Amino acid sequence: MKIKLLSILIMAIGLGACSTPYSALKDISSFDELDYKYPVKKVYLPKSEFTIAYTDEGKGDNTIILIHGLGSYLRAWEKNIGELSKTNRVIAIDLPGYGKSSKEPHSGMMTFYAGIVNEFVKELKLDKVVIGGHSMGGQIGMTTYLQYPQIVKGLVLAAPAGFERFTKGQKQWFRDVMTLDGVRLTTPEAIQNNLASNFYRLPKDADFMIYERMQMRSAKDFIPYCYAVVQSVHGMVDNPVIDYLQDIKVPTLIFFGENDNLIPNRYLNPGRTVDIAKFGASKIPNNKLVMIPKTGHFLMFEKAEIFNRETIGFLKGLK
Repeated sequence: MKIKLLSILIMAIGLGACSTPYSALKDISSFDELDYKYPVKKVYLPKSEFTIAYTDEGKGDNTIILIHGLGSYLRAWEKNIGELSKTNRVIAIDLPGYGKSSKEPHSGMMTFYAGIVNEFVKELKLDKVVIGGHSMGGQIGMTTYLQYPQIVKGLVLAAPAGFERFTKGQKQWFRDVMTLDGVRLTTPEAIQNNLASNFYRLPKDADFMIYERMQMRSAKDFIPYCYAVVQSVHGMVDNPVIDYLQDIKVPTLIFFGENDNLIPNRYLNPGRTVDIAKFGASKIPNNKLVMIPKTGHFLMFEKAEIFNRETIGFLKGLK
């Protein structure tokens, strides 16, 4: 039962029907062997003592930092980096514990991740940036603005976590369901079937997400990754932003798929995605809400053209 319920929690891994036979997948010794489309750079953050992996493409008046969601990695943005980087500097990061970033234990708190983003911006000597975040990454983006408004000039939120209210008992349910063994022992079939719910229609080019998730199981840093996923769920419920949305004063672009199967939580808060989206948008003073029809949670992959076009237009309007 717990394995099944993980599909509710892993809100940022979109998986298509995998055509690669499981037995044909080669083992990897570390996450560094994952095949990223763009060249990967790494920067050491001396204050937090984490090494952050990132890609850095393009140039322009705006720099946007893209933050993946729970259980995901910077490859989540590969359909967006190319177009956005034609007119902007586009940096996509692996959060601590994920992808090719270092995997020392950490709290998983949204405030922790916000501090990482702040330190990253300072270490790269960036000016004010736009933060783009998917799902948990959206909650991190909002938390970063609330903690460090001096570094943020705008937000792009793709199916952001944080607009949905959970009771004390519901928060404890998340903590009880999300366990290290639950993540570690997820079967190939469960990975494919559960996480396919991130899409309205499964894209054929999403295969890599499922077979790389399966390859991760052989890596020496797989257990630390699983721990980071568990801690991140705790951090999401322990660091809510729902009561501070009205304090977000920068221009904000919000996306939701009309057919998002993960927001709102179908077990705890059954209802319509559009209601959650409109609630969050009603609290943020300066925003544009884009509802995308026939689209699920992983919207920037499933409807990349719409996401890219709207985001480019949004970035052009920032001063």
